[in-house]
Amino acid sequence: MFFSRRLFALLIIPIALSAAPKYKALVVDGQNNHKWQEMTPLLKEILEDSGLFTVDVATSPAKGKDMADFHPKFSDYQLVVSNYNGEAWPQQTQKDFEAFVKNGGGFVVYHAADNSFREWPEYNTMIGLGGWGDRTEKDGPYLRFNDGKVSFDNSPGRGGHHGKQHAYLMTTRNPTHPIMKGLPATWMHATDELYDSLRGPAQNITLLATAFSDPATGGTGKDEPLLMTLSYGKGRIFHTALGHYTDAMNCVGFIVTLQRGAEWAVTGKVKQKVPADFPTATAVQQRVKKRP
Repeated sequence: MFFSRRLFALLIIPIALSAAPKYKALVVDGQNNHKWQEMTPLLKEILEDSGLFTVDVATSPAKGKDMADFHPKFSDYQLVVSNYNGEAWPQQTQKDFEAFVKNGGGFVVYHAADNSFREWPEYNTMIGLGGWGDRTEKDGPYLRFNDGKVSFDNSPGRGGHHGKQHAYLMTTRNPTHPIMKGLPATWMHATDELYDSLRGPAQNITLLATAFSDPATGGTGKDEPLLMTLSYGKGRIFHTALGHYTDAMNCVGFIVTLQRGAEWAVTGKVKQKVPADFPTATAVQQRVKKRP
């Protein structure tokens, strides 16, 4: 009898573990001025490696093609990750996405997704800050971090710029936020674009981390917002301006903040531990899998 119970336990435990529910995530791509065909598989891999997500992909028609039938069923998912920077979605698709986030869906704004949809007011409210696409002071203020405080700068100027790609120091600005809790005060991020001069509605925004945009690399001389969260109705949004290409996406700092940001967007909490290989203030750390 003892043997049979033990055998039953050994058999049932793997079944129980394999049956643990995972959140369903959707990556949207198909148009981007970045290499989305290479970046989406890495986004999928990073999210699934957290053990929290299964990931599907919705790819739009190519630029200039008919978008009328592009209608991802957002309501089937708990999280949407945008790797999209392109032409406007159909009006009904826009309304369905607004409803998804407003009703509690999680949203991750990834890198150039904050360049997209200047003419879509609700999307700009969701992302908080955006760049390029002819954005100006008419689209909202710049967000500044001075003397330990967030402020808004309504001065005229274009929205969106970056200098030469380089490795740079990230600085945590909200160490008690679930996404940032346990992360070092500063850490090195791998060679990447450092977005600056983002501007937008900046409503319901919480700044998580900045990096100094050095004039020596073509920057602004200011601490620029690169990680932030927002709310839109019942929905939670994690916005990361990091990750221009795969080298930057393989940075452990990018991987961990994306995984934690995605978990927070869905649950409002973060249970993932900070890994031992997280970057330090002096050393970049990267993870590169041997992929087929």
